[in-house]
Amino acid sequence: MIETAHTLDAKGLACPMPIVRTRKAIQGLSPGDVLEVLATDKGSTADIKAWATSSGHAYLGTETEGNVLHHFLKKDSALIEVKEEIPVMDLESFVRKVEEDRSLTIVDVREEQEYQEEHIPGALHIPLSEIESQMHELNKSEDIYLICQTGRRSGIAGIQLAENGFKNLYNVVPGMTEWTKQTKKGN
Repeated sequence: MIETAHTLDAKGLACPMPIVRTRKAIQGLSPGDVLEVLATDKGSTADIKAWATSSGHAYLGTETEGNVLHHFLKKDSALIEVKEEIPVMDLESFVRKVEEDRSLTIVDVREEQEYQEEHIPGALHIPLSEIESQMHELNKSEDIYLICQTGRRSGIAGIQLAENGFKNLYNVVPGMTEWTKQTKKGN
């Protein structure tokens, strides 16, 4: 799981309060630390993304869990080149792609126990916490499909890979939470 230096609970707050609290929380962090902001204000995604860009912090992505948005920011990343967001592939399209081509490079970034409970046959298992140390095992010229439970960790893994020269990355959303339902639908 991604290591965050601090989690800010901004649930129930409306604009501009999530940004006000985020600005204050990130001041107490060290450069390179990751802040997770929990919010329920739907407009907070655009607000936090714009604020991070304008203030020199890296917007790493947002994951939705129920009605809670999990925003991830890296402090003082003005000198880090922020890549475009990783393209998202919806699960239904991904299931069709897997059925058509069994040789896809699929990387499951969940923890060992999650992977052992259920995984896509042939998927490589590289937990998010080990993606940087094991990315040398992947071919930068291949299409790589990243999957986790919901799309949050796979999106973050995609950003880390993109920062290291990987170009053809796809974040499968919503991920394994819906994998069984989608594959059963197709049968």
